Amino acid sequence: MRIIQILPVMAFGDAIGNDTITLDDTLKQSGYKSEVYAKFIDERLTERVKPLDKYIPEKEDIVIYHLSTGSDVNYEISQYDCRRIIMYHNITPGHFFAQYDIEAAKVCDSGYRAVKYLKKKADYCLADSDYNKQELRAMGYECPIDVLPILIAFDDYKKKPSPRVIRQYDDDYVNIVFTGRVAPNKKHEDIIAAFYYYKKYINPKSRLLLVGRHDFFPGYYSRLQKYVEKLGVDDVVFTGQVKFEEILAYYSVADVFVCLSEHEGFCVPLVESMMFDVPVLAYDSCAVGETLGGSGFLLKDKAPEVVAEAIHSIVSDPKLQEQIVQGQRQRLKDFEHDKVKKQFLEILEAFIAGDK
Repeated sequence: MRIIQILPVMAFGDAIGNDTITLDDTLKQSGYKSEVYAKFIDERLTERVKPLDKYIPEKEDIVIYHLSTGSDVNYEISQYDCRRIIMYHNITPGHFFAQYDIEAAKVCDSGYRAVKYLKKKADYCLADSDYNKQELRAMGYECPIDVLPILIAFDDYKKKPSPRVIRQYDDDYVNIVFTGRVAPNKKHEDIIAAFYYYKKYINPKSRLLLVGRHDFFPGYYSRLQKYVEKLGVDDVVFTGQVKFEEILAYYSVADVFVCLSEHEGFCVPLVESMMFDVPVLAYDSCAVGETLGGSGFLLKDKAPEVVAEAIHSIVSDPKLQEQIVQGQRQRLKDFEHDKVKKQFLEILEAFIAGDK
């Protein structure tokens, strides 16, 4: 018996790719024969991931399919004569992208059609969050579904952060940080608007660090740059793609992490912020509140002045900071690597035994 993980795209450094590699390591360490296949593979991962066209299904295989986008692979896996587990990471609705990249919007929409198609093809499902689980149920899934958080390699975050980034930004400015690719669903414009209000009316010695690739949606990135120019606000930094040690450094210098995204199926950066004891301020949308699990500082209203005043409350009140951080430390225990690893292995063993 082999455990085969399959993805349409194996990207380097993204949450799903990292989850896949960590699961592969867990399976191998636990004595399973484990392999990873993808249709498109980042060249930095070719030693870990095999081309999907090289996969020859065997009846005893258990396929774990990571479903997060539109792809022909969504339909190909239904033809395999073996047991199938769908690991649902959610799909960003296409309407977020339609204004900037119609093809990306079509891919997302086709992904949702595939999710509905696979409802009778899955033997079992895993969802990153209850939000994702309920979405599957709403689309007609009747098979057993369990919630399993993304498996995060906590030890990786103990590596040394970039000294260069720390030297550049560890000063007497308030650093407001958000990490994640520059994409329309992340609503960077709302963070910029809140920062403008905060910097102009509350604290001029502040900066906004927007950490993540900005080449996915160039039209959206261009619009954000023009918005910054229109507001005339200084100290807005788009880092572009950065190395892992640089990401660690941005968390290290952050005074507050602000997430105003309108679509997240889990949102790993929230957990990363918890690891660095960075107070999280977030808009209560999709799975964000669930991932925070009662911790952080959650907003129902993300008007610029509301967000800015919330930032001020957090950074100016040590007692509030401590309260938030203590809550996040407690919540972080639910995502500990060994705990989620144990959950995953127990679920897999039950599935193999026919108890799922």
